[in-house]
Amino acid sequence: MINDLLFVYGTLLNTDNEFARYLKSNAKFHGAGKFIGRLYDIGEYPGATTGTTQDYEIKGDIYQLTSFNALVILDNYEGYGADQDQPNLYIRELLPVKTTAGIVDCWIYLYNLPVDGLVEIKGGDYQTYLKQK
Repeated sequence: MINDLLFVYGTLLNTDNEFARYLKSNAKFHGAGKFIGRLYDIGEYPGATTGTTQDYEIKGDIYQLTSFNALVILDNYEGYGADQDQPNLYIRELLPVKTTAGIVDCWIYLYNLPVDGLVEIKGGDYQTYLKQK
């Protein structure tokens, strides 16, 4: 695996999510991080995008994957890949993530469908947003 770091910002942070538990059993916690983008409430989960002049920091955690198969399983969960509905719900991109130790490149699942009409989570923190919702 060329890069084994994965940044998560949504349901993969929830302890009651089976895929979050899968991630934690197939990866090592690397640390907290932030990347530049925009965060939206999709309903049962969030979606992040990048590439606008109004982007801001999105908070999450970084995990170091211990097997390539973990990424394959998570791709399926996120609706990413050639065998998934097209266009994919999410795409996976390698992006810079800011940590207390500096910048690291991480895989991040970005929302791949239109965001028109979705509620924007301007604080960039999905966990805090859920508590206030």
